[in-house]
Amino acid sequence: MIQKYCNSLTQYSRRKTREVYIGDIPMGGDNPIRVQSMTTVDTMDIMGSVEQVLRMVEAGCEYVRITAPSIKEAQNLENIKNELRKRGCNVPLVADIHFTPNAAELAATIVEKVRVNPGNYADKKKFEQIEYTDQTYADEIKRIEDKFSPLVEICKANNTAMRIGTNHGSLSDRIMSRYGDTPLGMVESALEFIRICESMDYKDLVISMKSSNPQVMVQAYRLLVNKLDEEGLEPYPLHLGVTEAGEAEDGRIKSAVGIGTLLEDGLGDTVRVSLTEEPEVEAPVAQIMVDRLQFKAQQKPIEPANGWPIDPFEYKRRETEEVLNFGKENVPRVIADFSKVEKVEMKDLKSIGHSYLPALDKWGMNDLGADYIYTGSNPIEFMLPNGLKEVMDYEVWVNCSDKVNKFPYISDLEKVESFDGKLNFIGVDTDNYNQTIFGLLEKTVNTVLILHSDQSHATASIRRFVVELMNRGIHVPVVLNQSYDERTHDELIVHASTDAGTLMIDGMGDGIMLSPTFTPSIDLLKLYNNTAFGILQAARTRITKTEYISCPSCGRTLFDLQETTAMIRKRTDHLKGVKIGIMGCIVNGPGEMADADFGYVGSGKGKITLYKGQEVVKRSVPSERALDELIELIKEHGKWVEPEGVGA
Repeated sequence: MIQKYCNSLTQYSRRKTREVYIGDIPMGGDNPIRVQSMTTVDTMDIMGSVEQVLRMVEAGCEYVRITAPSIKEAQNLENIKNELRKRGCNVPLVADIHFTPNAAELAATIVEKVRVNPGNYADKKKFEQIEYTDQTYADEIKRIEDKFSPLVEICKANNTAMRIGTNHGSLSDRIMSRYGDTPLGMVESALEFIRICESMDYKDLVISMKSSNPQVMVQAYRLLVNKLDEEGLEPYPLHLGVTEAGEAEDGRIKSAVGIGTLLEDGLGDTVRVSLTEEPEVEAPVAQIMVDRLQFKAQQKPIEPANGWPIDPFEYKRRETEEVLNFGKENVPRVIADFSKVEKVEMKDLKSIGHSYLPALDKWGMNDLGADYIYTGSNPIEFMLPNGLKEVMDYEVWVNCSDKVNKFPYISDLEKVESFDGKLNFIGVDTDNYNQTIFGLLEKTVNTVLILHSDQSHATASIRRFVVELMNRGIHVPVVLNQSYDERTHDELIVHASTDAGTLMIDGMGDGIMLSPTFTPSIDLLKLYNNTAFGILQAARTRITKTEYISCPSCGRTLFDLQETTAMIRKRTDHLKGVKIGIMGCIVNGPGEMADADFGYVGSGKGKITLYKGQEVVKRSVPSERALDELIELIKEHGKWVEPEGVGA
């Protein structure tokens, strides 16, 4: 049985949602997918906020969100709005509210839309486990309705739209007690508020399900759509975002894995990419994700599957047999594609994490060391390091005298006269293959498939093929092969993360190979390699580095987030698998960094609160000492290792 959350799993088809007007710019329905972001300037700084909004609009923002943590900021939104209108800027403004219903009620009379977090609008989080009977739970819902309904009435009276924005890390104690820290809990948190709105005949709603974990985020949005349909509620527009994605390559990868996965299946009506960078940088990255969808309509038809053995609401890796170090319990492998490089030199391997140390006559490998290198018809002429194996075209491999740690890539099974005893790679074009491949695979051993598609909706094509393998009970491991022509770095990162990430999120993929269709520079091959590892990290399938859950700055932020993140990263980026939350204020504190092992949170001017998980460990630490104290905390919990070369 296919669990429904989108129009089609094989054909790109955007979900038709209710049209909601935010000022004069409608969202949902047949309107384009909108791009938005959030200011980082103090909301009490009128001119600073105005200038930043103007830059954001120039960069492509169609809506701009501004924090209003209290009544005074909510009131000041009027001054910001008036100055913008005076300058001819009519961009709709969105007030971002946490904890303060009175600020929301005032803001709703001023701006075009308010965002409320159902986890903290009517509840104070105490991290308590509470036992509820059906009656006491119903009483709690009545309490929420009494607190929330005045805002609904004000929004109705002023034609103000509302986003009900659930965040994974700030679910109420009530939701946590009944549903746990789950995608279902996130969905139910929003549904409580949606049901109240519909009972009051207010439907100018936009919904979001954000998490810093792309896997959880994707599952929650899918489940939301399923539950809205199941209950017969309106198909409200979806605001997509991965919260606290971080900075640079990692932030873009994480955002694209989450947002891109949903866009691929036709979900999403507005996009916000959360980067720990200036807000005007975010819109162009979001636009790359949106622009790519226009080509999806050009796809070739893909035959629907008779059965769909994947649960879209819960991660489960596809069951596969073990072939050398692929499949079963092995982490997904990274194959670096050097087939367009005419002659590979020893120094070139540094770009994929393998460095030759002449003084020691040894090879060193970092955490982003590729597992395999594909050389096509240009085999490497020197001995490879132990941690790296070579894949070459079958025609070259079959004539190779030394086949140790060298394996064939087979593009035409009919021409094969002999196989390797340990590992054989078979390339499959998922747009154009012969059905006899399945019979051959049932008999072939020591095989790994390398799947590729050249069509515009390549993800759907590869996914459909893997589903066919699953339906036939074929457990051969698969490598996801995506090819790209020349494009900007941001385009490459976003496109690759969407293509491979969508499949990894659903447990399909025992390896990844990103291939340039042109002769790349060695520096560009490094970007391809780093992106491959970043995709696996974002999809939570292979952890190879420190993860930073850092929010974008906003008007609530109590320190320079970009500078602080860079400072923390400089001293901790060798801590493989450790997750560090860096939050500008308590709103984005223990809640939003729910996934973090350790937290560094602004709690006052020049003051930092340190967390272990969601538990406060040290309060009001002076900012000049806070990083040293954070490192001590990491050491106390056995997660610290000295950087390479220190103390040697």
